[in-house]
Amino acid sequence: MKLMIASDIHGSAYYCKKMLEAYKKEEADRLLLLGDILYHGPRNDLPKDYNPKECIAMLNPMKEHLLCVRGNCDTEVDQMVLEFPILADYCFLELDGHTIFATHGHHHNPKNPPMLKKGDILLNGHTHIPAHQDNGTFIYMNPGSVSIPKENSAHGYMIYDGEFHWKKLDGAEIPMPLQKV
Repeated sequence: MKLMIASDIHGSAYYCKKMLEAYKKEEADRLLLLGDILYHGPRNDLPKDYNPKECIAMLNPMKEHLLCVRGNCDTEVDQMVLEFPILADYCFLELDGHTIFATHGHHHNPKNPPMLKKGDILLNGHTHIPAHQDNGTFIYMNPGSVSIPKENSAHGYMIYDGEFHWKKLDGAEIPMPLQKV
């Protein structure tokens, strides 16, 4: 299975379109969205071409391809207009022997991890900063943000195709060596 992982669209029609173009180019089987789909949140500036209704129109036809978890900016009102479930706080994925706990990151994160065993993967967005870290117990991964990257990171996503890869929205790979923390 080839999986594309993205987070923090925050209602940007421009970057939602770029993300979906990358998804089609990657020919992934599924797109896992790690929350904060429609609303920009009170701490963020408006992203480029902020237009949640246009994002809805782009994402709803993709509903059969989407897996989602709830971000801190996602609400029941958002679920009323989106035709795919977004209100689960987390999901477990088993990929090629890897147990992955996927969540947005505002509840479970490296400082407040869920119950994980050695070698499990904690996957979340929320910080808008790509990460690939091994703390000795679990591996932490973050795709960064599609629309509002922070700390000079790129607008990007991740691909899982047996291995994890970080990419810019144009498809260029971003080197993300495993950091020991």
